[in-house]
Amino acid sequence: GAGKTTTLEIIEGLQPPTQGQVTVLGLDLLKHARQVKAKIGVQLQSSAYFDYLTLKEILSLLGSFYPKRVSPTELLERVGLADKAKSRVKELSGGQQQSFTVAASLVNDPELVILDEPTTGLDPQARRNLWSLIQEINERGVTVIMTTHYMEEAEALCQRLAIMDHGRLVSV
Repeated sequence: GAGKTTTLEIIEGLQPPTQGQVTVLGLDLLKHARQVKAKIGVQLQSSAYFDYLTLKEILSLLGSFYPKRVSPTELLERVGLADKAKSRVKELSGGQQQSFTVAASLVNDPELVILDEPTTGLDPQARRNLWSLIQEINERGVTVIMTTHYMEEAEALCQRLAIMDHGRLVSV
């Protein structure tokens, strides 16, 4: 109810803003939506993939939508799922599924990655593994925007913090 997901969906170009202007990576989102979408990676709160495709096939398919892309093998290695390349999403644990959704958000080698509550519902070990992955992405020079309800997670992962309430920033 704070407006985090709605705000992210506007930044991602999934919802139109009701007022104001949105600038992402120096580009006006309404005027340059296609260029913005090519430069960002998105991990939604819930994701659905084709049940009959393997992880490698899904990443190949997603990559085919972008002019710039990272090989599925490299992505799976980055997220610790190289040995699962021929598996289907439903065969993965919850933590592995979340890691895969992050890999999918990196398929176009984005400058900005948006992660919407990436660790919700994960056990402590899976959460920590995902934290390491998020830190690694950021260390590669990619800006990461993420939402979380966990203050210890924000403290561990964030360099800047914004608190929202009813669609408004109440603290930055």
